[in-house]
Amino acid sequence: MKLPITILGAIVPALTMTIATAGPAAASDQRAGTPPTTLALPDGFQPEGIAIGAGPFAYIGSMADGSVYRVDLRTGRGAVFSRGPGTPSLGMKIDPYGRLFVAGGTGGDARVLDVRTGRILASYRLAAGPSFVNDVVITKGAAWITDSTNAVLYKLPLRGGRLPARPVRIPLTGDLRYGTGFNANGITPTPDGRALLVVQSNTGGLFRVEPSGRTRRVDLHGESLVEGDGLLLRGRTMYAVQNRLNVVTVLRLNAAGTEGRVVRRVGDPRFDVPATVAAFGSRLYLPNARFDTPATPDTPYTAVAIPTPGSARPR
Repeated sequence: MKLPITILGAIVPALTMTIATAGPAAASDQRAGTPPTTLALPDGFQPEGIAIGAGPFAYIGSMADGSVYRVDLRTGRGAVFSRGPGTPSLGMKIDPYGRLFVAGGTGGDARVLDVRTGRILASYRLAAGPSFVNDVVITKGAAWITDSTNAVLYKLPLRGGRLPARPVRIPLTGDLRYGTGFNANGITPTPDGRALLVVQSNTGGLFRVEPSGRTRRVDLHGESLVEGDGLLLRGRTMYAVQNRLNVVTVLRLNAAGTEGRVVRRVGDPRFDVPATVAAFGSRLYLPNARFDTPATPDTPYTAVAIPTPGSARPR
């Protein structure tokens, strides 16, 4: 349906909304013999980031204390896999060596976990003052991490797969200008792999970022990704979570990532401010961060799965 959305005093252009139709609960999914589409998380967990590797396990980070919960996507069963340091665990990615990179939010740090044991392999102090270390992406030569408070990217060079001794701080220059609120958030490579794409949550802009830190606004042909959070790239299709809008926006990009067109926005009745997104099989998995719900030790949380939307514009 056509739906104008008002947020932060601005009107987001009318959009084509597709409502995903997934099973209502894990129990009924299991009776049907299919993997559950709703995953129960511990009460009070406050999920935000999600990462999925080659196996059927999702790793979900807690904003409350930084713990990481591992859930079997075949059964929906899970347990805390790594106890947190008391500061948040936000964006997460798994590299080909079975290492989980975790952005530390207000802790101003990042850490790397062994996905088999939960053991901390390395920890990095990224910022000395106020910060919001938000999301991470793995490329062939590095892990790149955003900071929503400070106009920098943090780079962890991964030469030969070895973890570095210290991070590299790369100032952001060019079109991306920081303002009040959450700035650089989700991050993903461009389709050609030569640069990065970063969404700015407070303005809705998408930016192409050179390895040098030079930024250029991506032409979205009048569209906005306001409240943009996690990003996921598959070929030239990018999935952008617009958290408080409760939608996954599907964009078709050119190879260089300098231009993109929104082809659809997908919602689901089970969305409750989803934050980030990861793919497994034919599904996208999104943790419900519930940012607008008071967080208590008894607040329930879930992650939900939807069919991966195609990149063709709906008729």
